[in-house]
Amino acid sequence: MPCKPLVVAILTALLPFAALAQAQDNGAYKVLKIQLVGGGGGFDYVTADPDGRNLYVARSGPSGHIGVFNLDTLAQVGDIPGVSAHGGAVDTATGHGFATSKPVTMFDSKTFAILKKIDVQGNPDGYLNDAYNHRFYVLSHAEPNITVLDDKDGAILGTIDIGGAPEQAATDGHGRIYVDIEDKSAIAVIDANTMKMVGKYDVSSKGGGCAGLALDAKNNILFAACRENKNMIILSATDGHIITDLPIGAGSDGATFNPATMEAFSSQGDGTLTVVKEDSPTSFSVEQTVATPARAKVLTLDTKTSQILTITAEYGPVPATPPSTATPTVAGAGGPPQGAPAFMRGPRAPMIPNSFQILVIGK
Repeated sequence: MPCKPLVVAILTALLPFAALAQAQDNGAYKVLKIQLVGGGGGFDYVTADPDGRNLYVARSGPSGHIGVFNLDTLAQVGDIPGVSAHGGAVDTATGHGFATSKPVTMFDSKTFAILKKIDVQGNPDGYLNDAYNHRFYVLSHAEPNITVLDDKDGAILGTIDIGGAPEQAATDGHGRIYVDIEDKSAIAVIDANTMKMVGKYDVSSKGGGCAGLALDAKNNILFAACRENKNMIILSATDGHIITDLPIGAGSDGATFNPATMEAFSSQGDGTLTVVKEDSPTSFSVEQTVATPARAKVLTLDTKTSQILTITAEYGPVPATPPSTATPTVAGAGGPPQGAPAFMRGPRAPMIPNSFQILVIGK
């Protein structure tokens, strides 16, 4: 008897997990769970809400929606339909969430009901929710680069020009925000009170195409995960001087820092997750490279369990596309970002239906 589609999908998800069990190194971190979710639509970012114990997964396209999953069980506990977004985050204090759709979607973090739509300029992509003054930052490769929203009511408070394409932002919780500028090999420094860029750190001497950014707020250390030289550039958040750089995999699209373990993480689309240990504010080392399914290139941290969560899917073969109709490769012109690995350039491989997965990585 032929296998039913659901059975095939489950087997598709389990086979990579079996292979990973063989591929894992002897380090402490491992892929603990692969949860098959399925469903249609593209995907970009994933965000954990450790306080509310929810995981927000945005799907894009005609069937776009935001799936909400329990952080402890990965059971789906909610859904926000009709929202094609790159990602979203919530503010625990106000009980409001925002998704980088166009227009931006504001929702209730308890009921997941849509509260309002907010028209913004540019193309909403990345984002940061800053608990310091309860503001949500919408990042866009097109101008304006950053739009600032009030978490309380969704009001547009202003825009910030950083002179390039922002990818990821990090806050120190005390009024300073840092944003990596992917196409300028730089990191912008923003004053959260005045909503002005007050500095810019040049990292071009060590590489570029930085798409992930994490911060050790206690020691004022920035970790920029960059594609061009496949490295993590580690620098002072105080004055921008580069401390060192360390090798990572290809195609990073996210970074995070866990102050409980003093470790920075970079997820890469080449099937690796790099763990960098901060032994001291001046001493860093690659602690482990964890094998993951390919294209698990974004990540989020559950600060209460110290587990990393990422998302991916299975893909079919790359179609044979004539050069004249191939996906453009110029960053900022509709193609993949600067320093993108081979799988992000040219014609894209189609995602296998119902193969979307959530991964849990931990000790």
